[in-house]
Amino acid sequence: MTEFTSQIRTIPHNDGPIFSMLSDLSNLERVKARIPEDKIKRFSFSNDRCCIEVDPVGKVEFQIVDREPNKTIKFETIQSPVPLSMWIQLKQVAEKDTKMKMTVRAELNPFIKAVVSKVMQEAVDKISEVIASLPYESSDNKNT
Repeated sequence: MTEFTSQIRTIPHNDGPIFSMLSDLSNLERVKARIPEDKIKRFSFSNDRCCIEVDPVGKVEFQIVDREPNKTIKFETIQSPVPLSMWIQLKQVAEKDTKMKMTVRAELNPFIKAVVSKVMQEAVDKISEVIASLPYESSDNKNT
């Protein structure tokens, strides 16, 4: 397994609203407009699943396989050219100050690893950056 880990990101919200939003993939509707259409062709989601088509990779479908409230959300691919698992870790360190890290593990043979490692690391960093910048404000207001 090859592991790609994001930088630790700071999210200026409490862990509860962040976990609530990220652990229900139907919340992606709120950020669908931010997804670059030139990169992702088809995009669908439900509470537990997300399916995208990316050139030249093809169709990739993730499913949430485990949730530890306010701490961890684990995903695995159902359909993917390469088996992947991903998890998001949250740790609230102060009021409205939560640290987040994303990790992806992929089964890559040595040839593929050499070709895609840089792109995979960049993708993990970019996705974690987007997750850290999501609009959690309305979720914070619901829980206060």
